[in-house]
Amino acid sequence: MKPLKRFGQNFLTDPHYIDRIIEAFAAQKTDRILEIGPGKGSLTEKLITLCDDLTTVEIDTRAIELLKEKFPTLRILEGDFLKIDIAAVAGDSQLRVIGNIPYNITTPIIFKLLEERDKVGDIMLMVQLEVAKRITAPPGNKEYGILSVVLGAYATLEYHFKVPATVFFPKPKVDSAIISLHFNKDESIINDHKLFRTVVRTAFNQRRKTLKNSLSPLLISSFGRLHTSN
Repeated sequence: MKPLKRFGQNFLTDPHYIDRIIEAFAAQKTDRILEIGPGKGSLTEKLITLCDDLTTVEIDTRAIELLKEKFPTLRILEGDFLKIDIAAVAGDSQLRVIGNIPYNITTPIIFKLLEERDKVGDIMLMVQLEVAKRITAPPGNKEYGILSVVLGAYATLEYHFKVPATVFFPKPKVDSAIISLHFNKDESIINDHKLFRTVVRTAFNQRRKTLKNSLSPLLISSFGRLHTSN
């Protein structure tokens, strides 16, 4: 099956890295697992032997036919992951999510899962190396930014290991990395989630200003709305 650029397909071909990902994910027999973009099924082949409840989401009809042939009992959702009803897949359980995702829609995928965190326990994703470093950067690190702060408020972030471009077909122009997010943070300190994200974006988008100056327009606007409503 020839990889298609429009789907951002780069197939992982090295058994060593496939095994490392599966080992880090540590699937259990009773887990309800959702795999994003199984492609030719390199991870699927391992996962299906480790758990009794595996669902995959695939948009490429060629890959779907291949998966049906290789894994006749596999549950496959056909279509765009960004349009999938996560709650329907999860049912009365929490999902564990894993995937080698298209790099051009990494952020939308992560934020969709973030919004559905009441139904998602943890995520393990293959992402572009630079993005992995930005997401998992600790405070004080030069990579620390909007993604680190926003995601870190809701999840424990973990960088696992680098995956070199040479283990994919076709070979991408960048290296990748495996990261995980565990949605286990206490959110009670965030009273307004939308305002929290707006404040973070505003602060980091105007780094050359002091925090007071960068947030002043936002605070004035918020005060004005509050005053008007009263």
